[in-house]
Amino acid sequence: MLSDVYFPRINGVSTSIKTFRDELIRQGHQVLLIVPEYETAYEDDPDIIRIASRRVIGDPEDRMMRRGAIKQFSKHITPGQFDMVHIQTPFVAHNVGIKIAQLLNLPCVESYHTLFEEYLYHYIPYCPKSLLRFAARFFTRGQCKKVGIVIAPSHQMREVLIDYGVKTPIEVLPTGIPMQCFKVADGNVFRERYNIEKDRPTLVHVGRIAHEKNIGFLIEVLREVRQQIPDVLLIVAGEGPALSLIKKIAHKYGLSGNILFVGYLSRERDLLDCYQAGDCFVFASKTETQGLVLLEAMALGVPVVSIAYLGTRDILNCERGAVVAKDEVADFSNRVIQLLYNPDRRKKIGDEGKSYATEWSASHLAKRLVNLYQELGRISNKQID
Repeated sequence: MLSDVYFPRINGVSTSIKTFRDELIRQGHQVLLIVPEYETAYEDDPDIIRIASRRVIGDPEDRMMRRGAIKQFSKHITPGQFDMVHIQTPFVAHNVGIKIAQLLNLPCVESYHTLFEEYLYHYIPYCPKSLLRFAARFFTRGQCKKVGIVIAPSHQMREVLIDYGVKTPIEVLPTGIPMQCFKVADGNVFRERYNIEKDRPTLVHVGRIAHEKNIGFLIEVLREVRQQIPDVLLIVAGEGPALSLIKKIAHKYGLSGNILFVGYLSRERDLLDCYQAGDCFVFASKTETQGLVLLEAMALGVPVVSIAYLGTRDILNCERGAVVAKDEVADFSNRVIQLLYNPDRRKKIGDEGKSYATEWSASHLAKRLVNLYQELGRISNKQID
């Protein structure tokens, strides 16, 4: 596997890679992972290779692998070491992954994690959206045609890629939940650590604080909810380039006492406690290709209130463990208020979510990934013959 992003950089791509890789290893497979080196150290196993990297202009969180360093590493890869190349991101990792696959005559698969059309618009706002849309689609078509199979994390993302004109076969394979990691959590411990009263109505949002995540919408929702529930608290776990702007908006609306920013939290326990400290989990992103945090909240029995947009639809369509709101502040706020006033309904929806999350088991989905690898390998061997 190759990726331009991985822990300690926290986001959905890092989580997806780790979840699949851990399950593949647990099932007896060997997975070498090539990722950037970060300034912050991270405890790796021997099969994770860190490549010297440099800063990305305008993005303090991410790193770009140095081409010279990764080329030097590539020279040491020999035929017979691997059966498959799996590319996780479309930048340096994509180009190097394609070259390795060609050099070793290996089948190659690529996961499409990010809706770059919307991503680019938020980070290059002065460029016409029509031009960015054309560039993103052209770029995506060009990359996808170089691999044997494209993996989309949701049916909606598959439809987006087809609309882009991607002709490569596209398989829908969401990232699963490692259920064994979501059995122990204590919201009261988290509340005590941050001096939050046990009975204070609390909402939780987990995710990167970025412009495309629509967190400003949740601030508007919080403003409305506070009119009926003055002591409501929104816990925001994460960091990102939009953090200072979100803080300014909260201050402008006089919400500083109703919002708590806790930064990134350890996934081993602190983050799980944070999820469970919430009476509801709230989510409003329109750019998710899946929305893993929804399943994580459900796995811990926390009822979800979310809009169903793009990749989150696959998770939310059955409305188990969740209340689906319209993309309107008034409707979203009303649904949150109704849940906060009704503990029995919260309990019922939370229990539904726990049961539903087990259907997204990482173990089951990793087996599907292995089957996909094997099928692509058989096709490639036929073509070689």
